Amino acid sequence: MPFANLKVPADTLTPESKKKLSDAVVDAYASVYGERARATTLVLIDEVVEGGWNLGGTILTTEMLGRS
Repeated sequence: MPFANLKVPADTLTPESKKKLSDAVVDAYASVYGERARATTLVLIDEVVEGGWNLGGTILTTEMLGRS
């Protein structure tokens, strides 16, 4: 079973954006493994709370990252 665990900043994706992202990951696995993988591909989207992201020593905030 293909498995993807995506980490995203909390409150930066709408439910529609999460679905779009998840569908794109499933499509990517199916394009590599074939359509047989589509039904068994598991995608988890974990939301990391504000303050849990650090890039180059800078704590990233929801305000900095925006929402899509």
